[in-house]
Amino acid sequence: MDGTDVDGTDVDGTDEGARVLLPVGTVFTPDDIVFHAGKGTRSLEEAIAGADVLVSCPHAGAAIPAELDRFLAPQFTRRLQYDFTDVSTSAVVRRWAAIDPRIVAVENPHPRMIRDPNRARPADLAADLRSAFERVRAAGPGRRVDLSGVDAIRPVTFSFFPLLQPPTDAAALEELAETFEAVAEHGLGVYERTRDDLLERFVESAFVTRRSIVTLSFHDTMNHTTRLDGAIDVDRDPADRLPAVVALSNRGDAAGEPRGDQPVTMGPSRLRALAAAHRTGFRAPDDAVTLNQPYLGSQEIIRAGRRFRELAPEASRRGVTLDAVQAEFLREFLLGPANTDVLSRPGTGWIEPDPARVDELARACRDAWDEYRAAVAG
Repeated sequence: MDGTDVDGTDVDGTDEGARVLLPVGTVFTPDDIVFHAGKGTRSLEEAIAGADVLVSCPHAGAAIPAELDRFLAPQFTRRLQYDFTDVSTSAVVRRWAAIDPRIVAVENPHPRMIRDPNRARPADLAADLRSAFERVRAAGPGRRVDLSGVDAIRPVTFSFFPLLQPPTDAAALEELAETFEAVAEHGLGVYERTRDDLLERFVESAFVTRRSIVTLSFHDTMNHTTRLDGAIDVDRDPADRLPAVVALSNRGDAAGEPRGDQPVTMGPSRLRALAAAHRTGFRAPDDAVTLNQPYLGSQEIIRAGRRFRELAPEASRRGVTLDAVQAEFLREFLLGPANTDVLSRPGTGWIEPDPARVDELARACRDAWDEYRAAVAG
């Protein structure tokens, strides 16, 4: 367990519930957000030449740019801030990248509240925000609201707690949208451009080496949501619950096969082989790893799948496959029992990852993908 009391106060007496902010003017570079084995002694070009899996972490960032703090609801505590991210994926994927020369990882340094890169980018952000705020207002405080189609930036968390303060007029709404868009270019925009550039570089390498590649969008979600007192212990609806380890998605059905005429982003037999490899790598029973349940996979694999279909004729000539898959891990599984227990109690703070568990999970990821490579090669 970490050094945090369950009442949300650090053992050194600091306010553990205060939001975590990036200093004003923080600008990230691609080197800040890309991770691979031997970084510092081995170039990114060398890493790509030896890798066949590109791991993207669109929701791993947690610290909020200080420029946006004035727009946040006063009730938005550190616990809500971190719960609204997939921050538990960061430590696992960075460790995995450090020990596995077959992957390269890229991590969004900004939290999804700035704009979710796993959603389609809005054509008119201010218009979408206006609609989102209107839906939240119509639903009423703390009430469930459907933000489908306008949730690239959400006014409320997934537990429907206030995240952004409603703008007072049209000018305030425009200021909010413009500020978010400007600040996003310092981190989120760097992530999106770097992710897309890495994908193209992976394809180029695959065509030269005639080695198949996979791009993996890596996420986590809890099977519990948050109470007003901060306790994350409210069961999600059964239809929204993840299996005990991970859901792997290719936009298909529960067997990985296409749904009607909708294209899949990873070949069905390869997705099933990947699921079997995860059961082996994580020493998990069959039902701990599911396909396309409860999620089909979102924008990152949709975008990559579209690009791979454009490249399919050339890939076929080169004898390689280009696949995109989403992995949605159960957050309670990543956290481990002790840290999950802390977060199930009232509080305003977050936990520190357990280094031993992070290492164990990273090695299981490496082993699962090695098992997959062996299966598809055979």
